[in-house]
Amino acid sequence: MPWDFHPALTEDRLRICGRMLANARRDALAMASYELGDDPWSVGCRAFAFGRHRLKRAAQSGEYPWLEVLDDSAHFVFVIGSNGQGVPVRFYRGAADEPTERTLKRQEMEAEQLCLALGEEAAEGLVFRFAVETGEGGRVERVVFLALRGEDRVECFWPVPLDLPAASAGAAEQLRLIADDGYAGPAPHVPGGPPPAVPALPRRKPASPLQRRQAGLF
Repeated sequence: MPWDFHPALTEDRLRICGRMLANARRDALAMASYELGDDPWSVGCRAFAFGRHRLKRAAQSGEYPWLEVLDDSAHFVFVIGSNGQGVPVRFYRGAADEPTERTLKRQEMEAEQLCLALGEEAAEGLVFRFAVETGEGGRVERVVFLALRGEDRVECFWPVPLDLPAASAGAAEQLRLIADDGYAGPAPHVPGGPPPAVPALPRRKPASPLQRRQAGLF
């Protein structure tokens, strides 16, 4: 089980992260405009951006002190845990039982953080991933938390318990984001009225030991 690798990987925390990723893809699908040229690739890019943004907002909100962002680049890596000893995790869309070479690739910062969390021997070749599996129409079927070591060794395969909403036939309206990351979603715009106010970004919490250590590397 995930928590056998590290006590920071609790069921509640993994469910929160998994729900954010599932909701991010759900919102990306709801906003898709295929008449204007959206396709699975553009929706996938938006779903990744939405997932990254949800996790970033949650980490900045201060409501989840165990959640931090390690790498804010396109290789997005977040950390579950605190005090600089958390576990680095990434996410991807695809089959949990068929990770690609790109999925298995470790970033330098990710490898260093994993050594701090588990020790060099236990961290050798290991990666933690959320796999967002999709089905018809690109909808999320399940989210799986994985511990992978090398190309052919799966050390943990744990489907995250999520209550995924049933798809509504022909639904194309904007869905309101579930308040699992401190953001309730855009307010509906009334025709003829003023444009909706842009929500303020959450106030940044003080730098964590992990972030202070990274700043000293540059």
